[in-house]
Amino acid sequence: MIGLSSIASISAGHSFRGKITEKQGSGIYAIQMKDISEERGLNRESVIETSLSSKREPDWLRAGDILFVGRGYRIFATVYDGAFKHSVASPHFFVIRIQSDQATPEFVAWQLNQLPAQRYFDREAEGSVAKSIKRSALERASLSLPSLKEQETILNLHKSLYEQKLIYRELIKNADKTMKNIALNLEHDFISHEVKEGQH
Repeated sequence: MIGLSSIASISAGHSFRGKITEKQGSGIYAIQMKDISEERGLNRESVIETSLSSKREPDWLRAGDILFVGRGYRIFATVYDGAFKHSVASPHFFVIRIQSDQATPEFVAWQLNQLPAQRYFDREAEGSVAKSIKRSALERASLSLPSLKEQETILNLHKSLYEQKLIYRELIKNADKTMKNIALNLEHDFISHEVKEGQH
């Protein structure tokens, strides 16, 4: 087991003065909490363009950076896909940048989302409902790094199981819809029968 800080740099998201406001045409994008989810990653359509108050060029997000949500009801990590040339993360994130050739960002993010790491974050979190993780606690998070080939195998299995879950969810959704339609049709037939009986 190794500490996360031994294979990655960890920094806070970009500091904005006040609310993040939209400025179309700026070419600078702000990744916010609303723009990501644990399962689907980044939703490009919801990301807004903005302006930065600082004249100094920020450390732009790079493809492969891990966005870590350290506040809220669910602590999780997702990998940024490099969707925008000039983008920054909001202050609600920690940005984890892998600096080792022994780990892939996707595997590290996956491991941070799994039960052992989540139990650790639960112990370290401040707040009972909306949790908050300090950078020092994130830096101490323990990881197990198998070979790169094993990492790829685990990620492929994870992807396969996730795709199966989506199929099952759709099947359940369709089954529920079918049963609701049957119930509605039965109700309609019953009401029609009652109306006919009342006309006699």
